[in-house]
Amino acid sequence: MDDSPSQRIAANVAAVRVRIAAAARRAGRDPDAVTLVAVTKKVSIDVAGLLIDSGTVDLGENRVQEAERKYAALGDRARWHMIGHLQRNKVKNVLRWSNTIHSVDSERLLREIARRAESLEVTPDLFLEVNISGEESKFGLDPDEASRVAALSLDMPAVTVRGLMTMAPFDPDPEAARPHFARLARLAGAIRDSGDGGEKFDLLSMGMSGDFEVAVEEGATHIRVGTALFEGL
Repeated sequence: MDDSPSQRIAANVAAVRVRIAAAARRAGRDPDAVTLVAVTKKVSIDVAGLLIDSGTVDLGENRVQEAERKYAALGDRARWHMIGHLQRNKVKNVLRWSNTIHSVDSERLLREIARRAESLEVTPDLFLEVNISGEESKFGLDPDEASRVAALSLDMPAVTVRGLMTMAPFDPDPEAARPHFARLARLAGAIRDSGDGGEKFDLLSMGMSGDFEVAVEEGATHIRVGTALFEGL
């Protein structure tokens, strides 16, 4: 008999968490220091609900309209992460459902988030998105800009920049992502050591279904996994 959707989701989540724990142990890290953000952009509200039922309450959405639809149905049963490219004119909407934005890719966007957050009386956590690979097709700050932009946030009381985010170039070999993740970790460490990130600058969002184990080994605190959670559905 085939597994039910809820059983399949639970099994997939368990398998991913086993892999996270093994990668963390290889790096001498505590597996509990890694947050699994389930990317729900391609699944239904019902399937997203099954993830929550499985204990995976951090959900990541790429598209504002789709996220609003899921939030209307599932509400605060989940912690909602905005992980996709964010236009400045959508910031107000996003801050109504998300307290964590992974994709702050410009100074202008940072300032708009801070302005809107102050007016809405919310205090989101932010990641600065860095185009660590230098690919023209990717959004993100140049690595040389990250420290300056992080420092700007220290004068914005409504927001807290918690760390950096990146996406490695697509490659079927997970090891190809390692130099990019290692570089982001070094950049984050330099910003933290300089004081430009402030006291709470301690997180790294990197790694997806194809390379999250390498990301964990290189210091990821948040991994954004979709496909691996929905196999067999």
